[in-house]
Amino acid sequence: MQGTSGRVLVVDDSEVIRQLIRVNLELEGFEVVTAADGAECLEVVRRVAPDVVTLDVVMPRLDGLRTAARLRAAPDTHRLPIAIVSACTQSDLHRGESVGVDGYLAKPFDPADLVALVQRLMTLGDADPGTEERGFAYGFGGQF
Repeated sequence: MQGTSGRVLVVDDSEVIRQLIRVNLELEGFEVVTAADGAECLEVVRRVAPDVVTLDVVMPRLDGLRTAARLRAAPDTHRLPIAIVSACTQSDLHRGESVGVDGYLAKPFDPADLVALVQRLMTLGDADPGTEERGFAYGFGGQF
């Protein structure tokens, strides 16, 4: 399905979660590409140029927070909007914010909250590159 709202790269080691997120975003018109871990994400992100990336925290080979840090460190992806979609700790949240993650949605999540978070992050990608004010979107029960 060709998306009309933008391209999202969904990164999660659980195939069930990847498909759940894919279906919910595709129903809203997004084009969705998936990866099974952070290492695959880094390969795919350069190939498909997504508008937003969602990352699980705990994954094999390269976890979500290290993946986010690498995306932020690379010149071609340093402004790419990134959301953590994971059941993680408060410490993980702080680490995510410190490496430049733009949003967080706790698992299990309401599909409407997922869509709202991705839509909000799409607007970050459209922001004026001179503006560094990105703000961190916490997604607890739809509060962004």
